[in-house]
Amino acid sequence: MTDATQTTPLPGHEFVQAVLSMLVEDKDQLVVESKVDDLGILITVKVSERDMGKLIGKGGQTIKSLRTLLRVVGGTANQRVNLKVLEP
Repeated sequence: MTDATQTTPLPGHEFVQAVLSMLVEDKDQLVVESKVDDLGILITVKVSERDMGKLIGKGGQTIKSLRTLLRVVGGTANQRVNLKVLEP
């Protein structure tokens, strides 16, 4: 099986990359990786410790909104898109 991430980006990857690059201050520590797993597409995000609060948001509102928007993006591509945040 070939790795599809090298030729065409998976749905949601560029969206998350663009949104988070505008949100975080430490752009050099922003890492967005995507891969296909058993449940669909898994997008893994890692940010600096001081940007973690911005990513999660007050009461988890920001991350919840991102996950909701990724469901919409995945729905248009007939894929399930999950977002995982790695702690620094």
